[in-house]
Amino acid sequence: MTVPEALIAFSLAAGLLTITPGLDTALVLRTAAAEGARGAALAGLGVVLGCLTWGAAAAFGVGALLAASQTAFDLLRWAGAAYLAWLGINLILKPRDSFATAGPSTMAAGSAAWLRRGFLGNLLNPKVGVFYVSFLPQFTAKGVEPVGFMLLLAAIHALMGVVWFAALIAATRPIARTLRRPAVVQWLDRTTGGVFLAFAARLALERR
Repeated sequence: MTVPEALIAFSLAAGLLTITPGLDTALVLRTAAAEGARGAALAGLGVVLGCLTWGAAAAFGVGALLAASQTAFDLLRWAGAAYLAWLGINLILKPRDSFATAGPSTMAAGSAAWLRRGFLGNLLNPKVGVFYVSFLPQFTAKGVEPVGFMLLLAAIHALMGVVWFAALIAATRPIARTLRRPAVVQWLDRTTGGVFLAFAARLALERR
């Protein structure tokens, strides 16, 4: 892929992933509804910092390996395609009816507590690490320095998260109601699953 193609493809996939209801979205929605905009903004910032941490770890670790080994590139390509296919099939065949926004009723107060909750909730989720390690290398454009480009992709994903969380916080109640509707949740899951399957097929056929 060329640089523009890689950026467009990654932005589409990452954007769909960002707006699909999950643990991070639930945390920000719940915090905004129960604790207010400030706490939700700090929790969202913590989530974004967790994403950047995973992205940096994937970029520095995987980037050096990709630069040195065609075999490593092929293995990661197939692993990423298989992972995306698995995600897509599960989202299509087993779409959720709802996602829980409820959380513990007792949470530590203060800015650091909300920031830490978002950061650790993301950093300690192994699925996020697997996503970055298998996903970022697949969108590394031809002729670019892998580490720097993957850091750029991670930053793009983080920026999308900032925009999405800001939108959630600004319109907490109507968005929360809409996202709780079973039909909306199922549509988002199935649409994202179809896109992930398309990307999985493309990655499986991709050549370095």
